[in-house]
Amino acid sequence: MGRVTGTATQTGRYAPVTVDRVSDTSSNTRIYTARSIVTMDPSQPEVQAVAVRDGKILAAGTFEECASWGPHEVDGRFADHVLIPGMIEAHAHTLEGAFSLIPYVGWFDRHRVDGGTSPGIRTYRELLDRLREIDGATAGSSEPIVVGGFDPIYFTDEERLTRDHLDRVSTDRAIFVFHASAHLATVNTAMLERHEITRNSTTPGIARDANGEPNGELQEMPAIALARSGVSVILRLLNDPRAIEALGQICANTGITMVCDLGSSGLSRPDEQAVLHQVVDRPEFPARLLQRHLHALPPGSSDWADAAEAMLQLSAADTDKLRTVGLKLVLDGSIQGFTAKMGWPGYYTGTDHGQWMVPPEQLVDIARPFHERGINIHAHCNGDLTIDAWIDTVEQLVIERPWLDHRHTVQHCQLTSAAQFRRMAKLGMCANIFANHLWYWGDQHHDITVGPERARRMEAAATAEREGVSFSLHSDANVTPLGHLHTMWCAVNRVTPSGRVLGEHERISAESALGARARRRQGALSQRQDRPDQLGALRQSAHRRPDGDQGHRCVGHRRRRHPLRSRPPLNFPFACGFGWDGSPEIQHERVGVGVGPANGDGDQLGVFGWRGRCDVDAATDDLHEYP
Repeated sequence: MGRVTGTATQTGRYAPVTVDRVSDTSSNTRIYTARSIVTMDPSQPEVQAVAVRDGKILAAGTFEECASWGPHEVDGRFADHVLIPGMIEAHAHTLEGAFSLIPYVGWFDRHRVDGGTSPGIRTYRELLDRLREIDGATAGSSEPIVVGGFDPIYFTDEERLTRDHLDRVSTDRAIFVFHASAHLATVNTAMLERHEITRNSTTPGIARDANGEPNGELQEMPAIALARSGVSVILRLLNDPRAIEALGQICANTGITMVCDLGSSGLSRPDEQAVLHQVVDRPEFPARLLQRHLHALPPGSSDWADAAEAMLQLSAADTDKLRTVGLKLVLDGSIQGFTAKMGWPGYYTGTDHGQWMVPPEQLVDIARPFHERGINIHAHCNGDLTIDAWIDTVEQLVIERPWLDHRHTVQHCQLTSAAQFRRMAKLGMCANIFANHLWYWGDQHHDITVGPERARRMEAAATAEREGVSFSLHSDANVTPLGHLHTMWCAVNRVTPSGRVLGEHERISAESALGARARRRQGALSQRQDRPDQLGALRQSAHRRPDGDQGHRCVGHRRRRHPLRSRPPLNFPFACGFGWDGSPEIQHERVGVGVGPANGDGDQLGVFGWRGRCDVDAATDDLHEYP
């Protein structure tokens, strides 16, 4: 039996806690025992033991049933723990890794890759002091100062951040403050002048002062991209092996064994795929990476059919660790940035800067070549107008070319109504719900952006469940931190930092939240498209559904473990999945979360707490238990 050793330091390696190797003298079959094993398999939701052979689940059941398969070794290191399937992050970005390499200036405290914490910024004075500190530490550099995580919506006692504020730091060196949503940035006068962003610039999204001059706020990517020197710093980091390694470490720290990147650039920058393969395909990299490539025309092309064919070519290079799984469309902006497309009555307060990122009249023409080739499509939809537009588009696509299991998905799904969910269910669509918004911006949505009534039905996982829509939950890291237990806690409790319960009737059970993060609701990932009339053998083999061989504990499924202590204290060592090389190593981080019986004396999994601004005790006081 293996013995856990080591300490929880996460610098420069994926598995800070090591386990002595078990010799394979008698068999390549190993039986893991635990206090309880949650399988997510409805035919036997809980078992005592799991037998593993060749990296796959051989058997799950009683110890005797597992042992009946023949010679084996027993590993009892998790005898006092609860095992659950490895966690799947259904919407994140490799930008999460790059984000860890630039200074953080967000409102909430943020975990660092090395296990430490970056403190939040709570006043403009703190922000400007931090920028001055960075300027002093990098004096003489020609590079702009680039920081991330800021959002002006939290600073209700301040006017909105402009170039005038940033000019107090420097009028000579360009400054680029990337907002947490990744939909806005604020720059100083030096950056505006460097790239000739003036009152005569016609690009949408350049915010202006009362005199018509750019005030430094750049809304959405067409305007943000004008600040090329700031954007280029982030783009270079996206293709930096250090950033990809950092993403892997964050996955290891938080128990993520598979992450779907919804900002991949294989269509626009295909040459960068090689770096990803070099890092991710290594056996020791601790997670699988699924890619949804942003819609873009290949270099030199003006035909969306060429883009769809290029997507299939990307699939030809798929490996077990790095796969292309579909297309990502971005239809609008962010609600907290006032750039999402909102239907009547619009925003509760503030100025509507809503932008269509894709003209709605072009949606069908863009999506059609991908749909016809059996390529699954996910569409970023924050405002309710974009949700309607995407549902209408999918309806037209399936009328033109029926496809019974397309799983085209509404991403974020923040203001989806019951009527929209019903339409989605009838069309076979899926939902990927941004539950973390309830914590990070719930109070702001209630008080500022959409008002009390609409805020109560945001991230409506319970309605999706009632209407029969397959859904998953996500963090959208780097927008909010990667970490499944917090996302589950948000969906189960719907508590904001002020202590407000935001929509008690949209709470879901802890079991449903676990299903949405581990397997049951992950149909939205759609790794395989069943279109044998359109797809050859290459295309059939290149896309595999997570519910085909991953995500729960039953015969034939890949080994993806996520050990939890059965009745832990609030601050407990959290052991995350195994290495891809089959080595008995676990990742380990001390986090302020708890997973244990929700009713205090039963065996149901409950989720509560989070380290950071969400105080563990306060969160526990607000815990809502489900029978």
